[in-house]
Amino acid sequence: MNLILMGLPGAGKGTQAEKISEKYNIPHISTGDMFRLAIKEGTDLGKKAKEFMDQGDLVPDEVTIGIVEERLRKDDCQNGFLLDGFPRTIAQAEALQTLLANMNEEIDYALHVNVPEEQLVKRLTGRRICPTCGATYHVMYNPPKEEGICDKDGTELIQREDDKPETVRTRLDVNIKQSKPLLDYYQEKGYLVTVNGDKEISVVFQDIQAELEK
Repeated sequence: MNLILMGLPGAGKGTQAEKISEKYNIPHISTGDMFRLAIKEGTDLGKKAKEFMDQGDLVPDEVTIGIVEERLRKDDCQNGFLLDGFPRTIAQAEALQTLLANMNEEIDYALHVNVPEEQLVKRLTGRRICPTCGATYHVMYNPPKEEGICDKDGTELIQREDDKPETVRTRLDVNIKQSKPLLDYYQEKGYLVTVNGDKEISVVFQDIQAELEK
């Protein structure tokens, strides 16, 4: 099964990706992991990607696509794959279609884990961190025993700048604008499957299974 996983920050994609990967015996391939592997293996494309990354630049599409191809041709992708964080643009989506066609493969589903924006704001702004030991908590889902205090060392917990409401909303707005054309693209192609991610983790996974096994 060849899958693309989509969803906004805080939608719980990572958790569902692990479950899908295990259940269907396909590798969970995130963009970051792909780049790290290519760099570690010292492939020509990995070296090129490293040059751009070291300069703080975005890796150009042709290099990214090449790294995706190298990864998808590995043995563990024979049963399929779960791509997470790629494609990010229509150009990348079209390049992926061409690449898969050359491999006599195609996408089965673009799986979209959808959570209302307000719920995402709650999820993302609820994180608290211990500045001393680095332990993380969540005011709703994983609160400390004593409000605002680390269980491990009694330090007062902090909220990172990244997790403040105005930063979170800006980040979500950018991601919504970026993902809308892709969602439309996969909808038109007939690949898009949307599940409600605003439920218990196990229920979301059951819904995903029901969609994939239709």
